[in-house]
Amino acid sequence: MSTATYELLAVSQQVWNVAAAFIGGLIVAGALIWAVRVGMRVMDQESPRPTPEQQPKLPEGGAVRETREMREPDEMPRVGRTGSRLMPYEIHHSGSRTGKDQKRKRWLPGSSGAFGSGGPGHV
Repeated sequence: MSTATYELLAVSQQVWNVAAAFIGGLIVAGALIWAVRVGMRVMDQESPRPTPEQQPKLPEGGAVRETREMREPDEMPRVGRTGSRLMPYEIHHSGSRTGKDQKRKRWLPGSSGAFGSGGPGHV
């Protein structure tokens, strides 16, 4: 084979690479166009958006405020060996309950320290 043949093969390989990249780009663009059309068709089938009159409104008394309370664990009742097993309706719905003492526990200086804080720790 002559040098001209090698040059022709090299040029034809570059042409094939450019053509493959162009065809791949057309496939990707076609897939994106198809996906947008399918999405638009699905949106047309959905129920309409609510009007401003159908939007939620504040209650008559105004906004509902947050409640702060101290909680304490609601322990599972113990059943002895001779007792019957607990039924689901005998167990409370939450793992905690409102505490008897609603005073907030305050931090006392020098009573504790966090890891790496440089404090003396629990004394």
